[in-house]
Amino acid sequence: MSRALASVGILALTFFVAGCPSKPYPNCDNDKDCREGEFCVNKKCQQCRQSSDCDKGQTCKGGRCERIEGFCENNFECPEGKVCKSNRCTACQNDGECGDGGRCRNGRCLAPGQCSSDDDCPENYECQANRCVAPPKPAAAGPCTPAAVYFNFDEFVLTSDATSALQEAAKCIKSVQGRTVRIEGHCDPRGTEEYNLALGDRRARSVVNHLKRLGVPSNRLRPVSKGKLEATGSDETSWARDRKVLFIWE
Repeated sequence: MSRALASVGILALTFFVAGCPSKPYPNCDNDKDCREGEFCVNKKCQQCRQSSDCDKGQTCKGGRCERIEGFCENNFECPEGKVCKSNRCTACQNDGECGDGGRCRNGRCLAPGQCSSDDDCPENYECQANRCVAPPKPAAAGPCTPAAVYFNFDEFVLTSDATSALQEAAKCIKSVQGRTVRIEGHCDPRGTEEYNLALGDRRARSVVNHLKRLGVPSNRLRPVSKGKLEATGSDETSWARDRKVLFIWE
């Protein structure tokens, strides 16, 4: 081989070696072997080397930036009732953590007007679905009074006995002109206040919807949930009497 050809061969080999990467991606020797924004960690290209390489609210785990569960910068970024402390959404400990006019009740912040029971509301106001509402009009007797409707445990679906009772209730309500009926949903004492307020509301609305199908105008029916606030039962027999809807003339 001539000296000229040998020189050309050496140059070609040098170009080939220089033009090829030393290791296939994601293998690396240093950060330069990785894509922009990546780091060479233990000979592998990764998103991060440490948490400071990640965006705010993320942490570095196994070379990847992952969202920090519950991370926050202010109370507005937390679920309702939680407060942001040390960049984490957590339960409140005092009223001062709940903002202007807010109150801390059992680790949960209540905004002005919110409540967990009647005790959180102004005098004579009721707590309904976690809101303080104006007191109902004083109950007054009517020429007829629909019988209470009862429900099975943890149910708001009407039983056959309930639908029969509502036939008579509809006749009674339609016979009285110009009067509104408060449809009160009640629960037994088991379960949380929040859950039972929601269940009492579903029971009241189940009765209202059935009465509407029986021809009672909706503007004469006012559903209200009392939850377990007025429950008096202590065993299965007495709990069954707590699970009801009452009809109160207004």
